[in-house]
Amino acid sequence: MLLEGKTAVVTGAGSGVGAASAQRFAEEGAAVVCADIRLDHAKETVRRIEAGGGVAVAVETDVTQERDIAEMIATAADRFGHVDIVFNNVGIPTPRLGATLEDHTFQDFQRLVSVNIGGVFLGCTYAVLQFKRQGSAGVILNTGSVAGLVAWGGAVYAATKGAVHQLTKAVAIEGAPFGIRANAICPAGMPYTGFMAAGGLESSAEMTEKLAASTAANHPLGRPITAQDCAEAAVFLVSDNAANITGVLFPVDGGYVAR
Repeated sequence: MLLEGKTAVVTGAGSGVGAASAQRFAEEGAAVVCADIRLDHAKETVRRIEAGGGVAVAVETDVTQERDIAEMIATAADRFGHVDIVFNNVGIPTPRLGATLEDHTFQDFQRLVSVNIGGVFLGCTYAVLQFKRQGSAGVILNTGSVAGLVAWGGAVYAATKGAVHQLTKAVAIEGAPFGIRANAICPAGMPYTGFMAAGGLESSAEMTEKLAASTAANHPLGRPITAQDCAEAAVFLVSDNAANITGVLFPVDGGYVAR
């Protein structure tokens, strides 16, 4: 039970990496606040956690709204007495996958920045404030991307993930004197998480399998990245087994950036 006695907050917990991570955190003993803009999806994750004997609560959260983030952290502290882990997982893809830089409108740019950078900024800020208020150590985990490590994926999306990476490292250094750790997982292609549909591509089972095969071919290990792959990395990084690891950008990429 790597997370026994801890309280974890997970954004985007209604699906994909967020849902898988929330369930794994609960399996390792954490009480989990499942935050999502779609409350019904967050409640479904809670239902699955409770069915497995875990403890969780759902909150409706728009990560672009400071009030929502403040209330999310307050809910965790009020309900469970303390906050130990904040996983800023929410992110959105290029609105039309395959779009070049000049294909983006300024509204596209603003939306990507607001969610992918703004949401992580707010999540990190209120996590740090809560940890310092408690006078205890804490862990922040952010979802970055290999697109922020190398020139891969949409230009604006990649830029937002690069900013997430730099913010993660800065928070790690600023937080270190207070026992606050901050790391990021950096997934490669994840065709099964709904990212393709969110990017405007067909999401039929047949198309998903074709995309999965194409994605797998780009990874040296020959497999697409799954939400569960990311969840396992997340469990390690937020646990005390990683107590001396901070400021790390952790690729979950089948070897992609090692080329």
